[in-house]
Amino acid sequence: MGSTFALWVYLSRTPLLWLTVTLLVYVIVDRVSAATNRHPLANPVLHSIWIIAGVLVLSGTSYRTYFDGAQFVHFALGPATVALAIPLYENRRIVLRALAPMALALLAGSVTALVSALAIARAFGMPTSILASLAPKSVTAGVAMGIAEGLGGDPSLTAVLVILTGILGAVIVTPLMDALKITDWRARGFAVGLASHGIGTARAFQVNPIAGTFAGIAMGLNALLTAILVPFAVSVLTR
Repeated sequence: MGSTFALWVYLSRTPLLWLTVTLLVYVIVDRVSAATNRHPLANPVLHSIWIIAGVLVLSGTSYRTYFDGAQFVHFALGPATVALAIPLYENRRIVLRALAPMALALLAGSVTALVSALAIARAFGMPTSILASLAPKSVTAGVAMGIAEGLGGDPSLTAVLVILTGILGAVIVTPLMDALKITDWRARGFAVGLASHGIGTARAFQVNPIAGTFAGIAMGLNALLTAILVPFAVSVLTR
């Protein structure tokens, strides 16, 4: 038992261990998701989070130790985001034909996501720091955390809100769009990318490549527009 414990202590502090755990867990839950025909409730990100969190709790491993090993996945988010330009280029003719509707949808969706969240939080008497942390919840994590920090919010809280928003959007988008009888893959993808950033975009690519392309466009444009709108909206609501 003593040698086994000593081996675990050594492995738990080895960066490769937690990178391996992260990738292994994701591969397993992704296989399960594929076996369910990509059912919304079998979202790989959702189940990877609670499984890995359970492993960390049971093993007594701190998040800092875990992140030291799994940070390569964090680094890979940048190249993965840039890679969204590939399907955009491949479907550029379809995209160019929808520029005007996308512009209107972007403005309506971005303003609605921002104002509704801030108005509800303000109605419940949330302090300015919470408003600043909540405002960029529909933007991809890297951008959202920077916006929140610049406004005096808590980047860690923003990261949690961003992940919750992404997972919720990825889970409900397919049944919601089906219930609304929206069959245009461009509209479906743009909506989930705008509301649920990277996690929603990943879900869109699982369902349809055109939906994924438009989700990636919405994610990028919404990050830009939200970065412009958030400081103004927060200042208005905190006067």
